[in-house]
Amino acid sequence: MKKQRTETAQKIHLAKIDANATPDFDGGKREGGEELQRLNKKLEALQELLYAEHKHRVLVVLQAMDTGGKDGVIRHVFEGVNPQGVRVASFKVPTTEELDHDYLWRVHKQVPGKGEIVIFNRSHYEDVLVVRVHELVPEEVWARRFDQINHFERMLAEEGVTILKFYLHIDQEEQKARLEARRDDPQKRWKFKPGDLKERALWDHYMQAYEAVLEKTHTSWAPWHVVPANKKWYRNLVIARIIIEALEKLNMAFPEADFDPGTIEIV
Repeated sequence: MKKQRTETAQKIHLAKIDANATPDFDGGKREGGEELQRLNKKLEALQELLYAEHKHRVLVVLQAMDTGGKDGVIRHVFEGVNPQGVRVASFKVPTTEELDHDYLWRVHKQVPGKGEIVIFNRSHYEDVLVVRVHELVPEEVWARRFDQINHFERMLAEEGVTILKFYLHIDQEEQKARLEARRDDPQKRWKFKPGDLKERALWDHYMQAYEAVLEKTHTSWAPWHVVPANKKWYRNLVIARIIIEALEKLNMAFPEADFDPGTIEIV
């Protein structure tokens, strides 16, 4: 899925990326759903192998505008995997205790252990996105965080963490439709918050902030994948493929038994 990947030092213009596009896939929603089911089975097997081998660690970072589909990715891509080896960490408004520490303190505590997949539903990137758009800290503070984040992620990678970062790219029209669906559907209305409209009014500011993130923190050890996400089925398909590709590259194997199974009698 190389067409979704950013390139180092490439200038990113999100407005020029078609959020409705479905590159590298010739089928439609039905075919995409059928393939996702096959990929779910493969991911389930690979995740069990990862957990059993207890050697590698995988971090999946999901970032998006409101309604971008982070929860949907978690629900559909990881359907069927053993929750014993998969964990979701969400980063909301920092607590008083968290604010008393550096901004990466709460993040480092959530990184995956051996044999584990951890999904960041939002992440440390909020500290160069929200804090920038809402001017919560001076520019000189958030600007230096790009290098700090790159060093942090490099340390994780050198310690054996496979890092996969996804920006779920929707456009303003799609966000409008999804917000209206939340407003109008009693079963979805609990997701709607009037404050979401204030964030929507800052769309252009967020796009500038995201473009800076994608340009400055795309690295060989922690690459960004910009995923056209207006079509939910395609979004899920792309992410499942990339995660499976990364897991297969780990060349995992089930551990050998520390006993001779031929000598064990079960009565």
